[in-house]
Amino acid sequence: MTNSSHALLSVFQAHGIDRVFLVPGESYLGILDALYDFPGIDAVTCRHESGAGFMAVADGRLTGRPGIALVSRGPGATNASIAVHTAQQDAIPMILIVGQVPRADLRREAFQEIDYQRMYGTIAKWVFEATDPGQLAEAAFKAIRVATSGAPGPVVLVVPEDLQQQQVAQPRWSAREHASTKPGDATLRELLRRLEAAERPLIVAGGSFEKTGGREALRALAEAWHIPVALSFRRHDLFSNLHPLYAGELGLANPKNQIDAFGQSDLILALGTRFGDITSQGYNFPDRPRPAQTFVHAYADDHIVGLHFAPDFGLVCDPVELARALTPARRPDAPAARAAWARGLKEIFDVHAAWPRRKAEDGIDFAQVVKSVREQASKDAIVCLDAGTFAAPVYRHFGFVPPQLLMSPLSGTMGYGTPAAIASQLRFPGRQVICMVGDGGFMMTGNEMIAAVERKLPVLFILANNASYASIRIQQELHYPGRTLGTSLFNPDFEQIARAFGMQAQRIGRPEDVASAIASGLAGDGPHFIEVMASLSVSLPERRS
Repeated sequence: MTNSSHALLSVFQAHGIDRVFLVPGESYLGILDALYDFPGIDAVTCRHESGAGFMAVADGRLTGRPGIALVSRGPGATNASIAVHTAQQDAIPMILIVGQVPRADLRREAFQEIDYQRMYGTIAKWVFEATDPGQLAEAAFKAIRVATSGAPGPVVLVVPEDLQQQQVAQPRWSAREHASTKPGDATLRELLRRLEAAERPLIVAGGSFEKTGGREALRALAEAWHIPVALSFRRHDLFSNLHPLYAGELGLANPKNQIDAFGQSDLILALGTRFGDITSQGYNFPDRPRPAQTFVHAYADDHIVGLHFAPDFGLVCDPVELARALTPARRPDAPAARAAWARGLKEIFDVHAAWPRRKAEDGIDFAQVVKSVREQASKDAIVCLDAGTFAAPVYRHFGFVPPQLLMSPLSGTMGYGTPAAIASQLRFPGRQVICMVGDGGFMMTGNEMIAAVERKLPVLFILANNASYASIRIQQELHYPGRTLGTSLFNPDFEQIARAFGMQAQRIGRPEDVASAIASGLAGDGPHFIEVMASLSVSLPERRS
């Protein structure tokens, strides 16, 4: 018998959703039962709601469709909130379905009841609590549109347990994507005139270029006009880091001479980026509120355009379509100074991105591990990172070249890496997936790697064990030298944990063993785990005297 849960799932299926991530709960047993009748939707059982949520976030980023997570009320919904926040910060389409207490018990402080409008209201694009079984399909239909339109983000659907198995009409709805927009002809002509006249233009490109054809459109625009490209925070995989026009990432540790050089630009094309606090270097680049140079900000959400910086051209449009509209069929003659400008920015980046030469006395410099991964990674590898100091050499030195992908949380949340690797390998089973995670982040969601064993996913997990929450330890040493507390970790035997999970595992403590261990890990046909006894000292600032 078809019911309200079937109607909800039918809408998902009609929009290409073929996978959901879940931790089962009694408050949504009706939806879980209906899912049994949809063999085309792969149900991935997770061990913690944060892991399920992170997998949904990663899947949403990879597909452009909402990643779906299902959790139970109260504790389950609370555990999943970290993923909702990540989806909001990273602008990723996601739908979280939360089971709820029966309607008669709502707002009575019933067992595990939460008012989810109040809980998620500031981090979700839309929170809807159904009050009638006929609303489930319509809510799913709207949730897909809200999650994917404008600035993508998370939606929360709350379904009381007594609304999940009633007979309702079974709609066959399928939403069309919003038509792509671009500025009018007069605006385009003026932009082209400014582009032609600029001597030191700079493109700052963001996540909107992750869509199909986006990277190609960005490269075509940059090459046609010979414009250097700087990428917004942690969007390294949008433009080849080896390209002569690549100027680097606007992130957490840019050298002063690089930011000073960017400041000398006379035209900034901020395309598909929110230009938030990190990309703008604490709202200090460009000048705020009125940039000194011609400032073009293009984004698909009118809330974002001009939010922090007053643009000369504030364009609420599809940045990819704008890039295509600004790309001439024939390469125009660029001002003579532009070649020197691009060359100077590339030289600054190359110096900053050079691999370090240093010796660690307390373990392996994890930069050496990253360098070996870079040398052995396939041309279409997917690199999944957790948050921590181990990731810094990836951001600074790795050198991504499309179609390689970087799966990394812009929100800086720990626990993302392992679930993201599972979701990535499930979505692209023929591609190489490499997960790098610290000892702190691994202990948060590392249990999700059991899915790699269960499904025989050939993920290479590389864990940096420096027995520390090192990114916080760094700040302690800077601001409170010699007074570290709460940042040291007493760790288990990670190698034995991985073996107990049922995967090949090894521990390396000598630099000369790094390359062969990675080669072995990448050669297997199942999951492989490498524990690296990593140096802590190379990350820490020198102690003040």
